[in-house]
Amino acid sequence: MKAIEIRNKYLKFFENHGHKVIPSAPVIPENDPSVLFTTAGMQPLVPYLLGEKHPAGTRLTDFQKCVRTNDIDEVGDNRHLTYFEMLGNWSLGDYFKEESIAMSYEFLTKELQIPNEKLSVTCFAGDEDCDRDNVAFEAWKKAGIPEERIYFFGKDDNWWIAGEEGPCGPDTEMFYDTGKEKCSPECNPSCGCGKYVEIWNNVFMEFYKDKNGYSKLKQQNVDTGLGLERMAMLLQGKKTPFEIELFAPVMEKLVNLQKVDLIQSRRIVAEHLRSSMMIIEDGGRPSNVDRGYILRRLLRRMTRHLNKLEIDLSVLPEIIDVSIDSLKELYPELDANRDIIKTVIIEEKDKFVKTLQNGEKEFEKVANRAKNAGKKVIETEAVFNLYETYGFPPEMTEELAKEQGLEVDMSDYQRLFAEHQAKSRMGSEQKFKGGLASTGEVETKYHTATHLLNAALKVVLGEHVHQKGSNITADRMRFDFSHGAKMTDEEKQKTEDLVNEYISQNIPVEKLEMKKEEAIELGAEAMFLDKYGDIVTVYKIGDVSLELCGGPHVKSTGELGHFKIKKEEASSAGVRRIKAILE
Repeated sequence: MKAIEIRNKYLKFFENHGHKVIPSAPVIPENDPSVLFTTAGMQPLVPYLLGEKHPAGTRLTDFQKCVRTNDIDEVGDNRHLTYFEMLGNWSLGDYFKEESIAMSYEFLTKELQIPNEKLSVTCFAGDEDCDRDNVAFEAWKKAGIPEERIYFFGKDDNWWIAGEEGPCGPDTEMFYDTGKEKCSPECNPSCGCGKYVEIWNNVFMEFYKDKNGYSKLKQQNVDTGLGLERMAMLLQGKKTPFEIELFAPVMEKLVNLQKVDLIQSRRIVAEHLRSSMMIIEDGGRPSNVDRGYILRRLLRRMTRHLNKLEIDLSVLPEIIDVSIDSLKELYPELDANRDIIKTVIIEEKDKFVKTLQNGEKEFEKVANRAKNAGKKVIETEAVFNLYETYGFPPEMTEELAKEQGLEVDMSDYQRLFAEHQAKSRMGSEQKFKGGLASTGEVETKYHTATHLLNAALKVVLGEHVHQKGSNITADRMRFDFSHGAKMTDEEKQKTEDLVNEYISQNIPVEKLEMKKEEAIELGAEAMFLDKYGDIVTVYKIGDVSLELCGGPHVKSTGELGHFKIKKEEASSAGVRRIKAILE
């Protein structure tokens, strides 16, 4: 069964069970105070999980485009992906465990025709914070899963929370038995031997965790996630996602072009190309900070592995075309943006080729220093610095060293590399940590302040100004906007004064629900207007601001305090960035 068929079956099934199909949010989050990318289907829905009314109702379903970058360096094995699609369905204070489990079982066994004997499930075992989930246990038995294939595990396996704080709760996970022999008599779904593959996760969100512990949410929610690529792989009887129709054509193209046969490199090229295209289509551009840095890293790693395959980089446009053609049925937006995707990728490739040349020059300096010191070995730190600073692969350093009669000390390289990965993960986790849960009073004020800043910039700089992103913590707000020139001191002061004037007027902040067409007619501002549903939430701040947004917001502008711009700087080509605080 092709991926598009699985997606269509999923959305139709839940639509038939009273769910409203909502569009995927962009992979670049709109007004999210924390993360670089949309990492889960629930991420855009947090305000509604916390009790805010969703304009589409209490039963929702969608496919969500997701990017997770903690494991970039793991891509190339048989399973890791940085981009993936998550199918999801939600109950916002509507049905709960029994109905959720009954629908999941029906979809798996009736719509996807998975035999009952292929399915095992896990439930929460209980602890001091939450009782054993006997309700889920009984629901699975009633659905048809025998007791011996229902397992209980603790928080590490069957509890879900976004970051360190936020909405959370026990979950039940579904596993597909691949038919492999058990690695031991104790082998079960928590084992990593490959016999059991997780295919779906239903989270029963009824708690909120903060620094003081757990408390009950206003409503009981269901949040589920089913990975499309993994399900397609299993239903097609493939061993890796790189064999399904979303990757197979580009993998075949790389085989035909390569001069060196390296399956890991082919996987990296195919996977990183797909992720990069999805980010670029949603407005991402390579840079040295935040998501722009991640995009740059993906494209440069892809280019390195094209070099390892000894593929002429001039054929990169052909490879992009093959990838887009294999994905356009799922993502027609890639086809519509084919030219800009090619332009961005090829420009970054050209820059990296120069970077590699700079790396070779730096290598010459390192080699000469070793020779002048009478050494025959290039030390680990130098090898790693070439990689970290210039993206210079250690294997390339080894090859060049060999040509000059030198050896490379790789004894401590893995430790340095592991430290580098840990720092990268910590950075990603910190972005996530501030986030899905951070809907407190201070963050709410900053969120509302972005609307006022956007409005003020339009007055001071012109109507060409549009929001391109924001990042909010409890300490400050960061706001990216379209503008081609550095702001003058006078422009910054005018903007700051205008925001404070809006605050002093204590303007009420109104929440409105209307059809998207009506919001467009009224001139509502939105980053991704075409990706909203038919019914939208619009926040109106007097005659100052009218924006599509998901909240949270203060009741009136007078709650915000005093607004102060701390810094204005370039973010990327044609995009400026303001960092500001509320005092």
